[in-house]
Amino acid sequence: MKKMEHMGGFFVAAITPFDANGQFSAKALHALMDRTISQGASGFLIGGSSAECPLLSHKERIDGLMAAAHYDGREKTKLMASVASISTDEAMEYAKAAETLRYDAMISTVPYYYKFGMKQIAEYFVKLRSHADLPLFLYNFPGNTGVEIDIDNEYIRGILTDGTIAGVKQTSLNLYQMERMKNLNDQLVIFGGFDEVYIGARMLGADGAIGSTFNFTLPLFMKLEAAYAAKDYELARQLQRQANNIMQALVSCSLFPSIKHMLKVQGLDVGACRAPFPTLTDAQKAYIEKVVAENM
Repeated sequence: MKKMEHMGGFFVAAITPFDANGQFSAKALHALMDRTISQGASGFLIGGSSAECPLLSHKERIDGLMAAAHYDGREKTKLMASVASISTDEAMEYAKAAETLRYDAMISTVPYYYKFGMKQIAEYFVKLRSHADLPLFLYNFPGNTGVEIDIDNEYIRGILTDGTIAGVKQTSLNLYQMERMKNLNDQLVIFGGFDEVYIGARMLGADGAIGSTFNFTLPLFMKLEAAYAAKDYELARQLQRQANNIMQALVSCSLFPSIKHMLKVQGLDVGACRAPFPTLTDAQKAYIEKVVAENM
């Protein structure tokens, strides 16, 4: 099994850019990568929730993985591929593609919708890890999958400690659970998944974060991390508060359309989100821009 090289810092949960015809734009993805790497991004999660993954075709998901892998500055960054699918066979296809494209790691949510048990969930991850020689991350996102991982379950504890799972993206406000995972296996690489509790996740042992808003808020979070590293906790709390002001505004208007709007405002047109995501009103756009200007 391939040993994972150190991964940490800020990973941008990259959006999927679309052109005027609604087609995936590799050029815009590369422009986004250029910009966020210059701002301090350590890597990218390609094809995840922020990328509108469930709304993409199989081909579009592969095209996205290929585009990031063929980025001219590939040596400057690390890439994590979302291989999630409710179908184990399809997930294994994405995993093999990520391995062939020399990704640094792969990540998957639990298979959802059918409410599989912990044993079936563990078997899903074991099959993925056996099929592709890449470090595998568990994308723990109960709010969207509807599945609460039971880390006291013998099968889940098994994959968290036997090398199947190399790390966890904890997209949950349950930071106690995150800390207990790290306590269970201190070799796990833990990424906070909710930008809103970044500083709390870091305090409880997270190695970094994978965030949606990092598509345009990375300068703010770089300041936050610098304050944390300098043990200036009052400044860190203030910066987290500013980040949360932004997040609250984005979520109130629909998160991903709001992120794409702000990228356009900042000079990078990445198109709109696919239906059934809403189209922002002029009033919503003005509100988001105002909150971002006040807090960035």
